[in-house]
Amino acid sequence: MSTPLEPDPSISPRIQFGTELRKFRLSSGFTQRRLCDAIHLSVSQLSMIENGHRAPTMDLARRADEILGLGTTLTGFLDRLNRAAAQLPRWFRPWLDYEREAEALRMWEPLMVPGLLQTEAYARAILSRKPGITGEDVEEQVRARMDRQSILERTVPPMLWVILEEGVLHRAVTEAEVMRGQVEHLIYISENPHISLQILPFSACSVVGLMGGFVIADMPKGSPPAAYIESQSTEDRVSDRSNEVQGLALRYDLIRADALPRCESLKMIKEMMRRWAA
Repeated sequence: MSTPLEPDPSISPRIQFGTELRKFRLSSGFTQRRLCDAIHLSVSQLSMIENGHRAPTMDLARRADEILGLGTTLTGFLDRLNRAAAQLPRWFRPWLDYEREAEALRMWEPLMVPGLLQTEAYARAILSRKPGITGEDVEEQVRARMDRQSILERTVPPMLWVILEEGVLHRAVTEAEVMRGQVEHLIYISENPHISLQILPFSACSVVGLMGGFVIADMPKGSPPAAYIESQSTEDRVSDRSNEVQGLALRYDLIRADALPRCESLKMIKEMMRRWAA
């Protein structure tokens, strides 16, 4: 019996499934045309699924398992991929593919540490404050958030250009010990050559980013950038509209112009860690 396939949180589920489907098709000696004739699918549709450009359905996985003699290999894998995605809000899921595939992420956050840079304790403190959330849901969402951070451990991770408003360092979202650990973590990750961390100080008197945080995903060549926009609403949080993304890019550049250089930002972060420790 073969070992069940397990999702890799650092890779898009569409790409993972497409890669496995193509691998099993080739190892079974099937051309795309032969498999398409057997499962009643067009070659163009199968090609899009194998290349990760189209989401697979459970019915397709079931038919491919039957024709290729795989038992429940692909259906079980797709089920695990879907269950992993279900731990995150539906409106957030489209952003995950952008986040995983981006070459660079430009992040602005005026309120709290971004999810990709959070410690487990800090994330748990924030997620547990959601109205009506259960302890089990909190732990599932914490695991999902920590899994997202695996993109930073890839051989070639995306470049992170992060700007935090100074208030993020001061804002006590939980007890002092957790805050100290989170600020200490910011110091640690600032040593990562793929992460640039800057602080926008109160003294800059900047108002450009006060409407809320956002992230711009710079995609591989040939793909337009996209943006995740923080909002109290659950609509239009992910956008690939060029005029909107360009407007956010301009805001990001204006915010970055007022931010402290990285070395000065690190000094401020270290000073805040000492304050939280005290």
